[in-house]
Amino acid sequence: MIVLTSLLGPAPSVPAVAGPADPEPVSLVTLSVRDRAAMESLVASGADLTERVRPQADGSVQVDAVLTPTGLAALPDGVTVAPRGAPAPAAPAAPRASAAEQDRIVVERAVWYRSRDGYFLSVEASSSAAQAATLTVTWRGRHGTTGQAQMVAYVDAGTYLGHQFSTPVPADDQPQRITVASTGGGTAEARVGEWPDGRRPDRAGPGYQKDFITQYMPPGQLNERIKALHRRYPALTDLITLPYRTNGYRRHAQALIGTPPGAAVVVTSAAYGSEGGEDVSVELAAPGAPDRPLRVGVDGKLVTVSLATDGSGAPVSTAAQVVAAVNAVSGGPVRAALYRSDPGAGVMAAAPPVRLDDFLNAPADVSRAPAQVLALRIGARRDGSRTGVLAYAQEHAREWVTPLVTIEAAERLLRNHATDKATRRLLERTDIFIVPTVNPDGANYSFYDFASQRKNMTNHCPAQQSDPALRNAWGVDVNRNYAVGSLSDGYFGASANCQSGTYAGPGELSEPESRNVMWLAQRYRNIRFAMNVHSYGGYFMWPPGAYRQDGRVTLPRPTPREEAYFLSSARTIEQAITAERGTVIWPQQTGPVTDVLYSAAGNSADQLWYDHGVYGWDFEVGADLWNPATRRWEGVGFQPPFEEGHAEAMEFAAGLIALIGVAADYREP
Repeated sequence: MIVLTSLLGPAPSVPAVAGPADPEPVSLVTLSVRDRAAMESLVASGADLTERVRPQADGSVQVDAVLTPTGLAALPDGVTVAPRGAPAPAAPAAPRASAAEQDRIVVERAVWYRSRDGYFLSVEASSSAAQAATLTVTWRGRHGTTGQAQMVAYVDAGTYLGHQFSTPVPADDQPQRITVASTGGGTAEARVGEWPDGRRPDRAGPGYQKDFITQYMPPGQLNERIKALHRRYPALTDLITLPYRTNGYRRHAQALIGTPPGAAVVVTSAAYGSEGGEDVSVELAAPGAPDRPLRVGVDGKLVTVSLATDGSGAPVSTAAQVVAAVNAVSGGPVRAALYRSDPGAGVMAAAPPVRLDDFLNAPADVSRAPAQVLALRIGARRDGSRTGVLAYAQEHAREWVTPLVTIEAAERLLRNHATDKATRRLLERTDIFIVPTVNPDGANYSFYDFASQRKNMTNHCPAQQSDPALRNAWGVDVNRNYAVGSLSDGYFGASANCQSGTYAGPGELSEPESRNVMWLAQRYRNIRFAMNVHSYGGYFMWPPGAYRQDGRVTLPRPTPREEAYFLSSARTIEQAITAERGTVIWPQQTGPVTDVLYSAAGNSADQLWYDHGVYGWDFEVGADLWNPATRRWEGVGFQPPFEEGHAEAMEFAAGLIALIGVAADYREP
């Protein structure tokens, strides 16, 4: 397991023995999910699933997840930690059936590609026997090379979607022809095409400048970077302040007093910690005299709870009584709550003054105030007359590479405008809107407090779920908070549990982060294309992004013409990604979200497409890396060493610029 820690410097210290106010550590693990019911249970449990999903030969699915030890211990039936090691060998083929029993095989796609790691083959096929079929691919390639590999059935939400390789398989040379054979007797042959085989990216002219990223950047640095670009290129840029301020990198200060579960009280400051809440202290005092009543006094920043005593002078106040007494103080500096769902019948003991803490560790120069999200508008004619392109990143806070993609693309566009003909054409024909960090509060929390933070910092949890040890579970998943195909509309892939990694929020568009993205689409009607930059796993996706669980009914699919445009544009963009360092986005991970990943209720690309007619794509940067020693594909994680993060930013920035090229050629139908 890989423990996620900050790569910018030492993570906040963790006690050797965790106390009741300390959050549990998390690990990035690969889970094996047996079937549909197990996946439904896993999502319902609130598990924080990543976008790296791999179907397996036995019909199960492997998915990476960020889990605490408690979460690991409570995995639903049918979900286990996947063993590490060599991939399982393909099962031997069963005896062939008679001709009357033969199934029908259709090859949907057979392609080869060459990356920096060699040749690979990807095949997708379907069988009339559906997931009951066992399909094996045999191929012939150049120079007499051959190979064989077993396919896996891809079943999602009980629906058979075809057979494919779990991951592309290595080949000794370029594969040319394949035969797909079934143990049911069916066969099909096909010629192997090249992937992605899109339009080659524009050739950069002499002196083309790139590679402007030198480190991971927290939100403050990202904003300074686009401000500096605006100052340097005022004739080509505008700086847009989006209208909805975020919660801010701030929390109310807290303390857990007593011994949980029964004799413990959670106190929370009325003011944010950065606005005086951290100056408040609370003590539980024993009067040392018999038959004293429970009293609460406030002296400046000190709250003293004088416990009630019995005839012998022993404290007798229960946790529930202390909570009631503290909350009865009108206008007091703190509020109190019982520890989680405990009834509070335990008797509280005297405790010395405890100073409240907001548990935020960013340097003092990181603002705690509600944040203004910025967009950099780039173009030679920014009057709405040119096709608009929106690129936005870091809806999920822990995805540190994604803002670098947008910054690198912005730098390339502006620095090469004067000298590179192809770049000048892009800025003449398009109107570009770049939002490096949609979720700055969560990003700050990820950089300075909890590297695995996915959500924003708005805590909608009730008091029973708001003690300090749960602080890493608060927040809303911004990319589940949109208003099309949402959880409240009955779509699958988000949660109503405020502690879930995919918590959709109290309502559609409840969060300023999601409202800011939609404001751009509503305010600038010329935006026709959008790229939502996420990580990790190496996907290129578009709508529909969600389905209803019963019957797996997706949002309306694009028309065949629209689908063809999505795919042809994707192949062009992926060609540009490949040109940077030979990374190829797998064909089986290129397509509608519901076909190649899973259902993601309430995501932003769906609302952009269905409400505004914007061609909305999703990058999942950080494609798997091939390990020639183990002959396995390995995930890179959310915060890879910067050398790898830098390489990912370079290649996906090239892809983003290729998208702008697609927009430059776009003509309204």
